[in-house]
Amino acid sequence: MVMLQGPVRELCQAANQAHVATVLPDGAPHSVPVWIGVEGELVVFFTGPGSRKARNIAGDPRVAISITDREQPFRMAMIRGRVVDRVEGEDGWEIIDRVSAVYTGGPYPRGEQRIVFLVAPEHVTTTAY
Repeated sequence: MVMLQGPVRELCQAANQAHVATVLPDGAPHSVPVWIGVEGELVVFFTGPGSRKARNIAGDPRVAISITDREQPFRMAMIRGRVVDRVEGEDGWEIIDRVSAVYTGGPYPRGEQRIVFLVAPEHVTTTAY
């Protein structure tokens, strides 16, 4: 596992646009926008349990995450890693609400079931122009 440091950690902890790519059953990539956060040295994102992302991760835990700084679009980071854990229930909602507070200033609306995925970074790069 690679440590999240400096600009990469900063990008992950702010309300920046991120995309997570997972692997479809046929090996093709599947990329979608997500909110992300950091829990210790792990990158987190959440989704519905029946989503394409969740189904892809159940079959292959490898993911790639790209993040673009909302204030400076030429500042970005790329993270490749594996989902090493998932959190559901009240523990999951605590993480979701922390991430939501960064993006919206408040808790995430209830009403649909959500799963938090924890990603251990294996390769991290950052670029700024």
